[in-house]
Amino acid sequence: MEANKSKWVVDPAHSEVGFKVKHMMISTVTGYFEKFEATACTEQDDFKNAKVEVNIDVDSISTKQSDRDAHLKSDDFFNAGKYPKITFQSKSFNGSTLTGDLTIRDITKEVELDVDFNGIATDPYGQTKAGFEVTGEISRKEFGLTWNAVTEAGSVVVSDKVKLVIDIQFIKQ
Repeated sequence: MEANKSKWVVDPAHSEVGFKVKHMMISTVTGYFEKFEATACTEQDDFKNAKVEVNIDVDSISTKQSDRDAHLKSDDFFNAGKYPKITFQSKSFNGSTLTGDLTIRDITKEVELDVDFNGIATDPYGQTKAGFEVTGEISRKEFGLTWNAVTEAGSVVVSDKVKLVIDIQFIKQ
């Protein structure tokens, strides 16, 4: 890393990688990935043009319902055995929009995520931290997560649209 750049790593105790998806179009299921790594390299304190990399452990998915989690890890959805990681590699960040390549099941698509930068603060232990709220929406079918079923009334069981809800706190290295 160049001398004028700062490296930041995720603080997992103060970060969440979550998602929301409609179930039967009448309710929302919320889930999280409990194991993930993220880094940011930046030249500026506003994080503009930061290079962001994220690696998510698919096997750590949790919707607080073990049968559903097992189904999500199966080949109907993520196939955690064959595709153990979800990755994100940034291309640009203008301060409010983070653009990059998201890879799920070895399918890579460019996505745009909305970012609220909550600022930088020093914690009681002298560590410099930066906080972000990241949101966006993807089509799960574009990434090969195509399983679905239809109810007797004709409603799909799982929506194609998945909302991403990510709270990230980085620690300056």
